[in-house]
Order: sequence, then C-alpha cells, then structure tokens
Amino acid sequence: MPPILTSEQRADFARRGVSRRGFHQIAAMLAAGSAFPLFTERALAQRATDRALAPGTVKIDANENPMGPCPEAAEAMRAIIQDGGRYLDDLTPKMVRTLAAMENLDPASVYAYPGSSDPLFRAVLAFCGKERPYVVADPSFETGAHAARIVGAPVINVPLVKETFAHDVKAMAAAHPTPGIIYVCNPNNPTGTVTPKADIEWLVNNKPKDAVVLLDEAYIHFSSSAVMGSYLVAAAKDVIVLRTFSKIYGMAGLRAGAAMARPDLLRKMNQFTSGFMPVTATTGAVVSLNSKTLIPERRKTVHDIREETLAFLASHRIQTIPSEANMFMMNVNRPGREFASAMLNEKVAIGRTWPVMPTWVRITVGTAAEMERFRAACLKCYTA
Repeated sequence: MPPILTSEQRADFARRGVSRRGFHQIAAMLAAGSAFPLFTERALAQRATDRALAPGTVKIDANENPMGPCPEAAEAMRAIIQDGGRYLDDLTPKMVRTLAAMENLDPASVYAYPGSSDPLFRAVLAFCGKERPYVVADPSFETGAHAARIVGAPVINVPLVKETFAHDVKAMAAAHPTPGIIYVCNPNNPTGTVTPKADIEWLVNNKPKDAVVLLDEAYIHFSSSAVMGSYLVAAAKDVIVLRTFSKIYGMAGLRAGAAMARPDLLRKMNQFTSGFMPVTATTGAVVSLNSKTLIPERRKTVHDIREETLAFLASHRIQTIPSEANMFMMNVNRPGREFASAMLNEKVAIGRTWPVMPTWVRITVGTAAEMERFRAACLKCYTA
C-alpha cells in the first residue's frame, strides 16, 4: 500500500470496497502532486475529436463563454500579475467570504477550488464505493462516472423524464438502497433543461439514508427559473452544491470554482489534498461576484442568441430540446459523430453525443457571428 494514504483513509476506502488497484491509483495521483484527473468540458471535447482544429474554426463544442471575463475582472487580474511571485494567501479567504455572504452561508460551509470538476471528483472519492453507487441522470455530465470507476463504485444511469428532460428524482431515489452520491446537474448538461425546486426538495427529503445529493449548478446563472440550492446547505441537509466561474463568468481557462456544504462534508472531501487557488483566478472571481450587471446582461445575451438559433432550427423542422443554459441539443437523424465530422469540415466544431441519444448532438451557444456560421454550415450538413 503506498504510504501517502493514512491508515484512516485506507480503512475508509476498504469499508467502501475500494480495490487494491483503486488504492494505488488514488495514491499515485496524490503522490504526483496534482489533485485528480479532471474530465472538464474542454478535456471531454478534446477526446470527442481526433484532429486539431483548423485556423478560423468556430468553437461551439465545450460550453465555453466567448465573452471571457468581464472587463473589471480582466483588469484586476492584469494588475495582480505583478504580485504573482507571492502566494497571497489572503485572496482565497476573501473569495470564500464574498461567496458565503452572497449565499447567506457561514464561510465554514464554502470551499474554493480551481473549477468545479475538482470538487466533483473529490466528492465521489469521498462518498462512493463498491456498495455505495454513483447515481446519475442519463444523459448528464460524465466526470463523476469516471471518478466512480476509480473507487470501484457502480454507476447507475437513470433516464431523464421523457416529456420535460428533467431529472426523474423518484427513480433516482429508488435506484439503489445505499447510494453514495445522487448527482443532479441543474440545468442539466447536455440538455440545458431545469429540474424544478419541488423535485429537488423531494429528492433531498426522500433519498436513502446517508446518501449525499450533489447539486452541480455550473449553468444555473443562465436560467431564469432554476432555484439555487444553497438554502439547502444553510438548512444543514445532506447536500453539496457546486459552482464554477467557467460558464457565465467566462473564466474556463482560469479555473475558479467552489463547493458549498456542511463543514463535515467538506472535510471529508478535502481529506486527501488541498488544491491551491491561482491568484489571478481568485482575484477575477471576487471582482466578478461583486458585479451587479454581469449575470443579468450575459443571461439576456445568451438567451437571445440561443432562442434565435432554436427558432431557425424549428423553421427548418429540426428537432431540438428547449434549454435554459448556454447549450442545447438537436436531433440530426443520423449518428451524431457523422454530423459533427461533416460540420468540422465546414470549420464549425460542435459538441459530442451521448450513447443514450446517439442521433442528438450538443451545441454550445457562441457569439451572434459564430451562430450565423453554425446556421450556414448546418444547412449544408443536415439531411431530414
């Protein structure tokens, strides 16, 4: 057994049925000095294509925000670079206090991470195991399933509700008697659909004992109807809420995010290592949180471009799923990979497919000019 895991950590993993191979994988990652292998949207998008993008290609494949950081955040990050030779340990607590105040939480219930894939991975390692499965909607974001396989936890896929593409919370609660985590991405990636507040509250109140509901709210700022789950953290529920600055805040390449949960849940997530926050990302996060106009202005911009694109597709009788995020899905009536390859030949890189919906592809909402390029390429590549 690699010595980097303490006896208590080894015993905890053993209780959850983690194999010796799993022990060694986790210990090797810790010994390498990194956090965990991050299957971020960008990493998954790169895996979905086998060639580099040609110059001038429109990138609407990884749910990135082409607006980038807001001007105030960009200026603050430029200014802090000259102090980048120091650790500036006060910046991360400042980010934590700022977010905690906005969410009406004690700072002890907020922890900063470089993005939200890191705490998602940590949560699965902390709470799942051979007898503690990872329950997830199908389709949904895949990082948690990758983490579950490392600890030998079964992955239980539960179909979305057919009519609304919301999470089927009753089916998820009944999926296994002792799940470790029930993962709810709201709005969901890749469908962009919202699971109502009442359904999430039902799940939290009716889930199996000791299961943790993991609410991934990466895209929640784009939605006008989704309700943020931090109030469940304030009520000391078995809930972890993830947030990221990668989406509406436009900081995907800068890596800033946070988890909100009871302190005991956060301690269990952070028992392995403590990720260091880059001073640039932390600075940008604080300034972005303090902006009064960023969220409403960007939500409207994305909404208007998305709805214009969906209306165009509807006018050509192309089936789509109504979305409240910066992405949507469309049915191309043939293998999605084939359509994506044809679009790439037109210098438009679109998102990947999910096995449960093989003829559907995910499209990120880009700029108005990028979506104009998308529409032109789509007419060339789509066949009814």
